[in-house]
Amino acid sequence: MSASDQQIPHKRTVVSYVRRSDRMTAGQQRAWDRYWGELGRDISELPEGPLDTTAWFGRSAPLVLEIGSGMGETTATMAAARPDLDHLAVEVYKPGLAQLLLRAEKHDIDNLRLLRGDATVLLRQHLAVGSLEEVRIFFPDPWPKKRHHKRRLVQDRFVELVASRIRRGGTLHLATDWEDYAEQMRAVCTARAELRNRFADHPGGWAPRPEWRPVTKFEQRAHAEGRTVHDLIFERV
Repeated sequence: MSASDQQIPHKRTVVSYVRRSDRMTAGQQRAWDRYWGELGRDISELPEGPLDTTAWFGRSAPLVLEIGSGMGETTATMAAARPDLDHLAVEVYKPGLAQLLLRAEKHDIDNLRLLRGDATVLLRQHLAVGSLEEVRIFFPDPWPKKRHHKRRLVQDRFVELVASRIRRGGTLHLATDWEDYAEQMRAVCTARAELRNRFADHPGGWAPRPEWRPVTKFEQRAHAEGRTVHDLIFERV
């Protein structure tokens, strides 16, 4: 175990996600039965130690981790657009992962692998220090009620863990449509000495919306309800 790991407490009693039904459509079940054994892994069943992504992808390429891929529409689009990158999508919702498998099949995407379970466990136990090119967290559950803010994913300890897995020069990219959560994300990431806001000189420190990030259903809803979407891009230094 590295010194970096020793500084990060391993106890975690509050999770940031809601457990939902695993019931799938016929198409999702077919995709799951056909492709999960090759393209997916349950985090709880991974062997001890770092995940051998080189063997899993059959090549060595920069590795991008998306935490919370939802139903996979934007994940598939981003993976298809960057075949030079290897993409890991971690999600707890089984039908969402199955839908992503369907999308990967439809678009013949071979640089995408799926992981089911808790991203914190994946990061802490199965991804090596400095192994990631980029971590993306787009529209995580905002837990809008103040009493539930402790469930929000982007907290200091979690960002410390994420940052340790990003290589120097790599990035942490966050997006949310909830103003107070965006401010929390900015504050937490700015407080980490190992992270630098690439757009600190822009108004509010917000990043311009990247053209390559597909518009999600959450973003469409936010615009319809009059909320502003904020992107944050921090570099590991």
